[in-house]
Amino acid sequence: MIVQKVTRKFDYSDLDLDFIAHPTSKDVVKKKGFDAIKRSIRNLVLTNFYDKPFRSYIGSNVQKILFDNINPFTAIFLRDAIEEVITNFEPRVKLREDVSNGIVVNVSSDNNGYDVTISFTILNTGAPVTFSLFLERLR
Repeated sequence: MIVQKVTRKFDYSDLDLDFIAHPTSKDVVKKKGFDAIKRSIRNLVLTNFYDKPFRSYIGSNVQKILFDNINPFTAIFLRDAIEEVITNFEPRVKLREDVSNGIVVNVSSDNNGYDVTISFTILNTGAPVTFSLFLERLR
């Protein structure tokens, strides 16, 4: 008897928090693959401590840091806070070592914020992913 090993492709999925309805089924659209992980990282970066009931330890100081003066030193603190929250709470990814520990924060004084580029590798696939965020304080 020959036994074939069937490999299953594992894909990550998550709800799209924009709550856009699917055009035909009218159900909430799901984010899949890279997009689900990008959304998860974005949510982690923008979550404050104590925002999640019964899980007050999940979050970062990013929102607090955004209210500091906009300068290169604050950009370093911001990069460290983003690195810490991704390393601690996103087990599906590994930040890329070759690109400034995977996170590049550029000061955008004209727009009163920071351009953040996050580069990581998804552990199951080994595929490198890069995406950008613009972080500014809420008014």
